Amino acid sequence: MLTSLRISNFALIDEVELTFESGYTVLTGETGSGKSILLHALQLILGERAELSVIGPDAPKSIVEATFLLNETYQSFFEEYDLDYDSQTIIRREMAKEGKSRAFINDVPVSLQTLKLLTSRLVQIHSQYNTLELKSKSFQLELIDVLTGLVPERKAYEKKYAAFESISKELKSLDEHYQAAVQAEDYDRFILDELQELSLGSTDFSQLEIDITRMENASQILQVLGEISQITAENSTYEQLYRIKVSVDKQANYDPQLQFMKERLDSILLELKDISLEANDAMDQLDTNESEKASMMEKWNAFNKILSKHRLSSADELTAMYEQLTNKLNSLDELLHACKQKQNEHAHLQTELWKDAKYLQDERQSRIPEILSILQERLKDLKLPHTTLKFELSELKEFNRTGCTGVEFLFSANYGIEAVPIEKAASGGELSRLMLALQQLISEKQSLPTIFFDEIDTGVSGDVALKMGQLLSKMGETVQLMAISHLPQVAAKAAHHMVVAKELRNNRMQTTVRVIDDNERPHEIARLMSGEVITEAALQNALNLLSEK
Repeated sequence: MLTSLRISNFALIDEVELTFESGYTVLTGETGSGKSILLHALQLILGERAELSVIGPDAPKSIVEATFLLNETYQSFFEEYDLDYDSQTIIRREMAKEGKSRAFINDVPVSLQTLKLLTSRLVQIHSQYNTLELKSKSFQLELIDVLTGLVPERKAYEKKYAAFESISKELKSLDEHYQAAVQAEDYDRFILDELQELSLGSTDFSQLEIDITRMENASQILQVLGEISQITAENSTYEQLYRIKVSVDKQANYDPQLQFMKERLDSILLELKDISLEANDAMDQLDTNESEKASMMEKWNAFNKILSKHRLSSADELTAMYEQLTNKLNSLDELLHACKQKQNEHAHLQTELWKDAKYLQDERQSRIPEILSILQERLKDLKLPHTTLKFELSELKEFNRTGCTGVEFLFSANYGIEAVPIEKAASGGELSRLMLALQQLISEKQSLPTIFFDEIDTGVSGDVALKMGQLLSKMGETVQLMAISHLPQVAAKAAHHMVVAKELRNNRMQTTVRVIDDNERPHEIARLMSGEVITEAALQNALNLLSEK
């Protein structure tokens, strides 16, 4: 339960530290005294987003700090989120003027999401505006599941549905990928055929370019080769050197220098002879026929055309493209197989969801009569004896995240008047009483340590207000309950009483909160009846209300 709340430099509050007891606590005060500020501060503890406008003028930041008394059932949460567990857990929010907002659980910084996960299990705030939620179909169905005890089954279903949505997205993506691949398949095969005709694996296009260049300059090359081949012809330079070499051979044994020259001349003559022979061979090789030349040119032109078409620059890049297309076409079958597998998984989960959704539908339908019976009795206690309340369920043609249940809350507060959808029938006071009855039943179904009502008694008065006060008092026997109220009948039934007031301090208005004792309570209850001028009759009525415990 909530044991204390400290608020510092927050709106009109300079510094307030409140201590809370178990049971039913009421907060009263004049309109505009600052009761909503307390509610706003508590909402920050629950993880609501902060606004810079709440930061007071006396410090660079606002602080709201709450202490909760927790039992060991919460220890697993702290272990899961790597937090320090303490039975006296302190939750703090800090809002700085430069726009930073921080949250802490036992002095460990946490995200707002983590904060909400914990505090949603600690406190539930119900304001007068929450009655509007009764008109929401999703809220109505959520109420039914809470009241009928189907929350665990619904959560299990929602988890499975989330997996189904994820698989649906994966299947859609796979299918789109496959369809795109199928559409591109014909073009990819055409390109692959073009590349296959180039014989990329068996053709050296660098060498082909060299061969074509040689053929295009064949006549000039042949002329030069012919000249080289004549090096060893009669009366050529070769013969002159040979004759000189013969003369050197005769004298080489007598002069070491001539011996060295002889060796060099032998080498030169041998090299000249080899060059001449190579020139003759090259001339033979250059004798390419026109058909072969045309074939080479055709392959070369086809190669360059494809390079240009795909904006590539080398045979290696074309080879890489060929391998990529081959892999892509091979993976088409794999993609189809993956699609079929995902379709089977999707269909299986869809069948399971339908089964679970219909189970939820049947269980909701079967458990509703008992809940309605209890609610009818409690509405009678709240002066709605002729109320007709129906939870009409219908089976939808398609399941969604909550099952396959359509819901309609039908309501009539008057005898003989046919029940119609609640958004068309109930007044504000009737909605408040219905919501209170629902909240009482919810508090019995769920173990919520603290419930905070913000003017749940709006739109009621007289004996109805008295009944609401009695109901709140009864709820306070099993749950920590706090309520902001303007009605003396509701306030008088509280076990504890806090008064919120606005005072002029240090040249500015400030909100204060204090606990009043049994001696002060009659005057505060009387003020709720008659205003600032407390009459003797109002005081006596207040004493009567307080004595009717």
